[in-house]
Amino acid sequence: MANIKSAAKRAKVAKIRTLRNKSIMSSVKTAIKNFEAAAAANDTEKATATFKTAISAIDKAVTKGLLHKNNAAHKKSRLHKMFNQLVG
Repeated sequence: MANIKSAAKRAKVAKIRTLRNKSIMSSVKTAIKNFEAAAAANDTEKATATFKTAISAIDKAVTKGLLHKNNAAHKKSRLHKMFNQLVG
């Protein structure tokens, strides 16, 4: 444990931010998995809804600084390709 007050506070803040980051990244992964499952089942209605939530979750992770913008673009591009094959 930290002996200095400011170091203790930084440790506490780091723990809080780690939990927030894990929560957001977990929601991103879940949203992507939900979309992939709907796409695999050829359910266009569910795929459309889950596609929007997945893109939104990815964008939120970028704004929070959890994903690099190029990494997010790669993920979104892959999802768009799957979505277009399903719909078009």
